[in-house]
Amino acid sequence: MDVPYRITVERRWQEQRAAQRFTDTARNRARLQQLQQRTGILIHDTFDQIKARAERLAALHRAPAPPATAADPAQRHRIYQRIIGDANQLQSVAFLYRGARAAASIARLILLHHGRELPYGTGFLVAPELLLTNHHVLTAPETAEQVVAEFAAEVDADLQPRVPVRYRLDPDTLFLADRELDFALVRVHPGPNGSPPGDVFGWNPLLRTQGKVVAGEPVNLIGHPRGRLKEIAVRDSRLLQQTDDFLQYSADTEPGSSGSPVFNDQWEVVALHHSAVPRRDARGQRLRIDGTPLRPGDPDSVAAWLGNEGTRVSSILDFLATLDLPPAQRELLATLGPASGLAGETAASAGPYWERHRSSRPTGTGLRGSSAPDDIHLVFLHGRGLAGEDPARLRATWTAALNSGLLAARLPTISPETVWFPYYGDLLAELTVDAADTEATTTAETLAPVLDEPHAIYTSLLEQAALRSGMPAELVHGNTDHEGGSALGLLSPLTSRLQRQLSWVAARSGLDETLIALFLRDVAAYLGDQDVKTAILDQVAAALPQSGQAVIVSHSLGTVVAVDLLSRARPDITVPLLVTMGSPLGLDAVYTRVLLQPPRRPDRVTAWLNAWTPADATTIGCPLTPVWGPGLVEVVTANSRRRPHDVEEYLRHPQVAAPVAEALHPDGVPAPPGLAA
Repeated sequence: MDVPYRITVERRWQEQRAAQRFTDTARNRARLQQLQQRTGILIHDTFDQIKARAERLAALHRAPAPPATAADPAQRHRIYQRIIGDANQLQSVAFLYRGARAAASIARLILLHHGRELPYGTGFLVAPELLLTNHHVLTAPETAEQVVAEFAAEVDADLQPRVPVRYRLDPDTLFLADRELDFALVRVHPGPNGSPPGDVFGWNPLLRTQGKVVAGEPVNLIGHPRGRLKEIAVRDSRLLQQTDDFLQYSADTEPGSSGSPVFNDQWEVVALHHSAVPRRDARGQRLRIDGTPLRPGDPDSVAAWLGNEGTRVSSILDFLATLDLPPAQRELLATLGPASGLAGETAASAGPYWERHRSSRPTGTGLRGSSAPDDIHLVFLHGRGLAGEDPARLRATWTAALNSGLLAARLPTISPETVWFPYYGDLLAELTVDAADTEATTTAETLAPVLDEPHAIYTSLLEQAALRSGMPAELVHGNTDHEGGSALGLLSPLTSRLQRQLSWVAARSGLDETLIALFLRDVAAYLGDQDVKTAILDQVAAALPQSGQAVIVSHSLGTVVAVDLLSRARPDITVPLLVTMGSPLGLDAVYTRVLLQPPRRPDRVTAWLNAWTPADATTIGCPLTPVWGPGLVEVVTANSRRRPHDVEEYLRHPQVAAPVAEALHPDGVPAPPGLAA
């Protein structure tokens, strides 16, 4: 196949793959954009990414050090966002000098083909004699043999062309490439005096460290669009989203920019640019900026683009770490420097890049029970507010409370080690940490979700909770002339409708306003954001028994997760007993949004016990039988007024504990009276 034609075919293949990834991740990009528009804050990413970025800026002395402690994850998240946002404002003049230094190592790649010179791509030095570009630019060692790297192909401060310097590539010594990640790393021959090009033009090191960039930050590109002299796109492009192996950003690029480095504002390489993503209509036709179909012969300058994609530096380094190379090539890779993680022996133990989980989400998914395969498993499914907790301690606490109830019922106790405890506390905290409304003056508004759908659900939940707890409809809906509000201080015109409702529910239940608002916020985020729901269900499902029978004891938000989970669980899992405690499943804003519709006892569940107490504000929708139908046993518990929602209060009741023992030992424990199957 002719070399230029092969390059074109590969470029189009990469464009198609990038377009598919853009399609697959469109929902999350829209979510981030909505957050940015609603809050006015551009910096949005996962908590761990934001934290790593703030700490990285502090280490580079580009920002003050983050505080050692903060009250809660949401507050820490906002502090980190502010640190990054402040660092992205005014830049010192060193920004220009550092950019010029970074630009010096970037070369125009020229294909020598049948006596012609075809400038067609970009590459840049990442070590004194190693150049990085795209696989679709250097498709094979044979292609690299026909290519020269031309440095200083640019104009000077007076707009006069500089004298370029050319180097031949040396793929025989080193040529490492991967089509999926679209990168090629090749050695460059030294110059006539025997010096490697890096001694003359410098190089841009590849850093394995995290925290180099987060969504919403500016990115900068330097390259040779369409083979022209060197050009730069500075700070008018922003990172849209990070995926496992690619960054998506809004840079203004053209064909020929392939192989350009993507920099952060500290001029650290964060990605290898590899493809622009064109905008298409419903029939798949490429579009012009004016919305009309792109016509043959139209220049790329009139084409409409969705965005751009670059391969993450960390993914390239991860791939290189897996290669089994001869000693001479390992020595060349070591010249990438210690920050690359490749300065010593290649890290074969790291595993292939496609098998590694580089997401910032917490890796702990819970604890497995030690019961034998033929036993009936006991599963505890927790609620919200447990970020940073030790799953082993939580499991022990739940088990101790359950054993108190079993002893009160004169039944045998259980060992914590036999209990399965899926844990999603850190994941939930990460996924629900959004920037708060900085202009809000009340608890209800400050803790309200930012995204539209979760915010609407939060508002509906709070309204229903207020109505069910006896708040007059006139007061719920904003009529402050009603006499019932004066005693609670709800008639002030400065008190918002949401805050009036929250204060009423808190006063009637005795629970703290913040606790109620946080609970409703997390329930709304789970129900209203499909990404949150899917991530939590996937993590919990991965930590469940894969077959047999499971008695599931759930609490709070965990009751909603349990019902959703049982509507999509493996077909070989059956549930002799489902226990729900402190559940909001009776509120129509909840039961109309669970996966199981219409609401009913899941088919795989033999018996369902629902424990609730009037003092627990989260159970205002109870009893559940009117909504979820017959077959439920409702147990009203007398929980402490100081801790009405605590799971330990529920589990200590013999009416809750005894049915669990019966389900676990159907042949050895007498069935407690009153439990309908």
